[in-house]
Amino acid sequence: MQVSVEATGNIQRKMTIEVPSERIDQEVDKRLKSMRGKVRLDGFRPGKVPLSMVKKMHGAGVYQEVAGEVIQASFYEAAGQEKLRVVGLPDIEAKTFEYGKNVEFSATFDIYPEVEIASLEGKTVTKQSADITDADIDKMIETLREQQKEWVDVERAAEEGDLVTVDFKGLLDGESFEGGDAEDFQVELGAGRMLADFETALIGMSVGEEKTTDVTFPDDYQSEKLQGKTVQFTQTVKKVQEPKKPEIDEEFIKRFGIEDGSMESFRKNIAENMERELKNKISTNIKTQVMNHLADLHEFDIPAALVVDEIKHIREEMTQNTGNDMSTLPDELFKEQAERRVKLGLIVGEIIRQKNIQKDPAKVDEKLEELASTYEDPKALIEYYRTNPQAMQTIEAAVMEDMIVDWAVEQATVEEDATDFDSIMNPKQDESASDEEKEEA
Repeated sequence: MQVSVEATGNIQRKMTIEVPSERIDQEVDKRLKSMRGKVRLDGFRPGKVPLSMVKKMHGAGVYQEVAGEVIQASFYEAAGQEKLRVVGLPDIEAKTFEYGKNVEFSATFDIYPEVEIASLEGKTVTKQSADITDADIDKMIETLREQQKEWVDVERAAEEGDLVTVDFKGLLDGESFEGGDAEDFQVELGAGRMLADFETALIGMSVGEEKTTDVTFPDDYQSEKLQGKTVQFTQTVKKVQEPKKPEIDEEFIKRFGIEDGSMESFRKNIAENMERELKNKISTNIKTQVMNHLADLHEFDIPAALVVDEIKHIREEMTQNTGNDMSTLPDELFKEQAERRVKLGLIVGEIIRQKNIQKDPAKVDEKLEELASTYEDPKALIEYYRTNPQAMQTIEAAVMEDMIVDWAVEQATVEEDATDFDSIMNPKQDESASDEEKEEA
């Protein structure tokens, strides 16, 4: 087998391969002979059809099948021989493809880029810290009460914070439009889930009252037909409800798995959960900073095949998380995110390989126990992971990421930032920040 390789780009290669005819022809003849007993032809007894006739009838198809298999096998043999790390499937072009002749073909493909790992020396990583205070616990209890609230009917005009059930019908230039009307639609006033004009119009309305108001849609509204348009909505209020939070009593406390129902145990449990969430958030923030630095420090061509695969994964994730079918959306919407994921994946992979970072079983056990501690039956969860290799891989991958972050942080300058729980868990967005930075946050 003769092989030649040409670099047609930073990571693109064109390999020309010539395979001796004997390698294909012998296998073709072998398969044709094995077919004699199965071929039926008028005038011949079963199994007695001449090989020349079998070859005439099926030779072209068998040759194509064998040649395809040999081309594929010889491509990967040649890639291994040339020590090329192939990405995705090659684009094959046959030059000679005929029984009795050597098969010559070319294969165009991407290889994994060479990544020279850069140091984070001179880069800054901010490590936040905070103490859980009694005020933080009080605030969390109020959040839990808010989550457990019930809606109670009231006989008064709607106020901000109320839940209003309304029928509405919208007209654009005097005409109905898709999605412009609904019955028994619930609006939580002040939640900001509806257009401001629509919500504001409901404040002060009582059950049975009807009102027509102008609602202006923003210029970047998802429906192009409604962008910047003013629609006349007729709203009829059918129900007004105010929130009623539960009392902080034994019954309320037991809802959260606190068997003795005491306030002391409740606050202790909340504090432990908050400490765990705080630790995870701080770790995630550090990891985000490290990954941003790694992405900025490395520039190389990204194999297109890996980006295509990652776009598919992102689509599947979004479909699963939102319940909406993302398959019809264009690839361009996901391309930038996919490229970043692939880039970081290649960098991380090279760090593991070049720095010989090995899986630490003790850290894997620690990570698994930490995850299990948040479940009602920790032993059952640990057993599930231990007996499920695919699930266990997710734990091992998380540990490897933590080890890479630790490796990177050792090189960077770490700045301590003592702050409060809420500032870490709910950071305020900088209005001047880019969309990508906001997404990272």
